[in-house]
This record gives sequence, structure tokens and C-alpha cells, in this order.
Amino acid sequence: MRTKPKNKLLNHYSAWKYIVLIVTLIVMAFSALPTLYGEDAAIQIGADAGLNISAQKLQQVLVEEGIEVKRLEQSNGKTLVVLNQENQQNQAKALLLENLNDESKLTLSLSPAAPDWLLSMGFSPIKLGLDLRGGVQFLLDVEIEPVYQLQRDALIESVRQYAKEIGVRGVSVRQDSEDNVTVVFSDSAQASAFRQYIVTSSPIWQVTNRDSSSLIVAMKAEEKSKIRDLTVKQNLQIMRSRIEELGITEALVQRQGEHRIRIELPGVQDPALAKNVIGATASLAFYEVKPSGSVNSKILKGPSDSPVYVARRPVLGGEHIVDARAGLGEMGLPEVVIHLDREGGRLMSDFSRDNIGQPMATSYSEYIRDSDGKVQQTTEVISVATIQSQLGDRFSITGSGNYAEAQQLALLLRAGSMTAPVTIVEERTIGPSLGAENISNGYSALALGMSMTLLFMGLWYRRLGWVANIALIANMVILFGLLALIPGAVLTLPGIAGLVLTVGMAVDTNVLIFERIKDKLKEGRGFAHAIDRGFDSAVSTIFDANFTTMITAVVLYSIGNGPIQGFALTLGLGLLTSMFTGIFASRAIINLVYGRDFNREVKV
Repeated sequence: MRTKPKNKLLNHYSAWKYIVLIVTLIVMAFSALPTLYGEDAAIQIGADAGLNISAQKLQQVLVEEGIEVKRLEQSNGKTLVVLNQENQQNQAKALLLENLNDESKLTLSLSPAAPDWLLSMGFSPIKLGLDLRGGVQFLLDVEIEPVYQLQRDALIESVRQYAKEIGVRGVSVRQDSEDNVTVVFSDSAQASAFRQYIVTSSPIWQVTNRDSSSLIVAMKAEEKSKIRDLTVKQNLQIMRSRIEELGITEALVQRQGEHRIRIELPGVQDPALAKNVIGATASLAFYEVKPSGSVNSKILKGPSDSPVYVARRPVLGGEHIVDARAGLGEMGLPEVVIHLDREGGRLMSDFSRDNIGQPMATSYSEYIRDSDGKVQQTTEVISVATIQSQLGDRFSITGSGNYAEAQQLALLLRAGSMTAPVTIVEERTIGPSLGAENISNGYSALALGMSMTLLFMGLWYRRLGWVANIALIANMVILFGLLALIPGAVLTLPGIAGLVLTVGMAVDTNVLIFERIKDKLKEGRGFAHAIDRGFDSAVSTIFDANFTTMITAVVLYSIGNGPIQGFALTLGLGLLTSMFTGIFASRAIINLVYGRDFNREVKV
């Protein structure tokens, strides 16, 4: 039995497709809207900055000095002062510093100028990069050699301890000029046992026989690479923690090359405090104090340059510190209250329990570069105190200097001790006026490019061209909305170049489709049928062209950094939004306005 062919309704979308399109445009429009309002100059005060006056009094003080306060917000102990005029930011900062105990908790920043009802919906402006917003950029070099040296020192100490435990005398363990560890025995029969001990206890080392009575121990190349990668990753995390402690929320911290870190701080115009905190490598360690001249000890510089004999290994180091707060002790002297993690608390508890009445030294270490450019570690004892009772995971130390120095030390300890020293090898500052000029020039180029493109499409393709223009405007709305929504997305000056390029790519999608439609019309097809076949035949070409460009964008984003990533981000997102609006949105408009018709010649 033959079934009767039925007519196909051309150029028709289901209702749910229109709903998806409309909802997407509305959400993206709301997401892009806060960017149009811009940002206001603001000053952020941290939760534990020690603000001496109330918020109402603070606003009154600022107004009396002629500073126009747009609003003043307090939440979770933090205070945000939003100003009407950006040129009054430094004046307001100077006034606020007079009412703070901790200057490090005051940060110049920017606050969204969008209405509260829009911000309360969870939308925020696009985050601007350093080249658009102004700020400071640091390039840090991570010194890996001190980390390798710590591994060598630990190996030397471990081998010496093993020789002591098994009662072997005459074993010499030293580091040679090639950074290898040499172990020399008085009896060649001992070499096998020590070789087995090193291979078993320290698999990162490669052991070879120099001769029958000595071993050469060198770190494996793959282990060196692993240690370097881990060290840089740990320093990256510590850098992020330190910047968060400064109250800078939109910083960019990323790895550059094998052992360098690049930090961008948008909106920061006074880099002195950030530079001091970022480049610092302060750490604490707690040692058992040994009698003067003890064999199993080392000498550290103490108060007034007096020598202090301490155990070779610390009881615990700064890696166990999870919190540190500056305060004033019972005698009115500055102190730092330290909170240890569980393992650190256990070590401190066990040590203090067994050494009540004995002295314990607290050392302070940092890395500095000497006149020859070499990194040197300096360690000094800041306090030697007698253990009065068993300590736990929370206790206080004194001897860190004045109150400001105690606050600085607490901030560094809170943010983590560097696993390797870092050196600032490059510092760049971009003023806010230059950033504003970049924004103006970039958006002017984007507006000019869009205007000329809209005019050309409208004149050349007539009624279909105006459909393409509507799709292009929708494309830019969706693209700006995505940039504001995606966490970590930052708009840079090359990113604006990517936006301009997106305009051309978006129109190119419609050009391919419209040319296919014109070809079908020349073949004598009806308008509705030409639209249907034109879209279908152009989709595969559009997909292939955009897919190859997307590969380039992904590669640029993965291996590039900073401005290159900004360009790759807008390029990749622009490809996606161009395909969405060029194929889906354009077709939806054409279906509604021009192309919906029954074609009796098409049977299914």
C-alpha cells in the first residue's frame, strides 16, 4: 500500500528553539549591562585592619575634608569606601591611614558602578587586564638551587645518622664541587650496606661507585625536574595566598617558563607594599638549644649578634603554620600568636613535654641577593625562651621587633613560607590614564569596524543584510555577557583586537550563507526553498573554517600568557558566538520575517 507524500513546512523552528534564543539573549544582555556603567574608585579596608572609628564617623571625617563618598559598605568585618571622584582616592587613603592599626590591610581598588538591583542578581562588569585598567606587573624568578641544596643537606645528615645508628666509624660524607654527595669509607666492605640504605630510603638519588671504598650520590634528572615543577607550583599557590591577604581580588598569577612567575595587579598604583610582601621569603623555625660547643649542633646569629648553638634539625618549620596574628602581650610588647596544623601541634607538644625548663630558639630566615647576584640565606634567632609548660598547636612568640614588624611577619606567615626564594627581575607600572586611553582607543576601533560592517551588509545584501546586522549586534551582546560571566576571564587590549576580528568572522558566516542562497535563487528555486538549501549547504563549510581557527585559539591560550591569552580568549569565544548567531539566530529571524512558506514541490 502506497502512502501519500506529505508536504514539508520549510524554514520553520519549533517554539522551544525560539525560547532558548530569547532566554539566552536576555541573560547575556543582563550580564553585559554592568560593564556599560563602568567602575568607581574605591578603598578597601581588611577585616583585621584595626579600624578605630565607626563607619558613620568615618564617612563624616571624609566628607568634612571635601571627599565625596558615593557609598560606604561593611560586610564580614571589611569596609569598602566608594568615591565619586577618582582623583580623591589618594587623599582619602591618607586620611584612612590615620585611623588604622595595620596599614597593610588598606588597598586601593575599583567598585562596580552598576545599580544595586543589577549587582544583587549576581552580575558584574568584565574584569579588565593590566593594560586597560592600569596597575603593576612583576616578573619573579624562582631560585631552585636552594631547594636542591636542602635535599643534599638532608641526605648528608641522614647518612651520618645511619652510620651513627649502626656504629660505623670513619665514614666521611661531604658535598663535592659538582653538587654531588661523596661518601668515603675506611673499609670497602661497608660500601654495599650504605649503598642499599641510600637506594631504599631515598629513591630520588642515583648511587654509583667511584672506587671500592667510596660512593658518588647524585640526584636523578627526572627527580630534579619533578622537584622544580612542584616548587614552582607551591610558590604559585603561596603567591596567590599572599595577594589575597593584601585584599587584591583580581590579580593574575601564572607560571611563565620553567621557573618564573608573572603577577599582574590591576588597579594597584602604589606597588611598594605589594612588592615587599610578594618578594619576601620569611619563614620561622623552632630549634632545641644546645650547650655551647656541642658536637651535634650548628651556630646561628642571635640577638646582639651573639652566637646561639642549636640542633642541626629544627623541631618544626614554617610549613606547619596555618595562621599567625600580631598582638600585644602581657607586658605590652608586640608578639605573634601562631596556630599550627595537627602535625605541627603534635611535634610541638611532644618536644615541649620532654623539654620543660629547657630553652627553645625561634629563628627567622629570609633569602637575599648579594652584590654578585647570588642568592644567600640569612638566618637569625629572634628569641630564646624557656619552655614553662607543654605547648600545643597555639602559642605566641616575641622578639619580632615593633608592632608594625610583627604585623608584617604575621602576614607573611599566614600567607605561607616560600619553598624556594624568589627574586623580582622585572617590574612595570601602567598608569590609570594610559589604561583609560587604551580602552577609549580600543572601543573606538571596535565601534568604527562595526559601523562600517553594518553599513556594508545593509547596502550589499539588502533585506538579508539587515538580518545579518541584527545577528551581529546580538553576537556582541552575547560575547560581552560571556566575558563577564566566565570566572577568570580578563579583557585585555589584544582581547579588544579579538573583538574587532570577531565582527569580521561573524559577518563572514552570514556572507557564506547568503551567497549560497543567491546561488540557489539563480538555479530557479523559490525563495523559501533557496533559504532552506542555502543554510544547509553552508553549515559544513562554516563549521570546518571555524574549527581550524578554534584549534589556533586553543593553542594560543594554552602556551601563551597575559595579552596573548586575552586575544585567544576573545577569539575562541567569538567563534562560538558567531556560529550561534550567524546560523541559529539569523535563521530564526529569516524564518519569522521572510522564509516561512509551504513548498508543494518538496515531498518527504
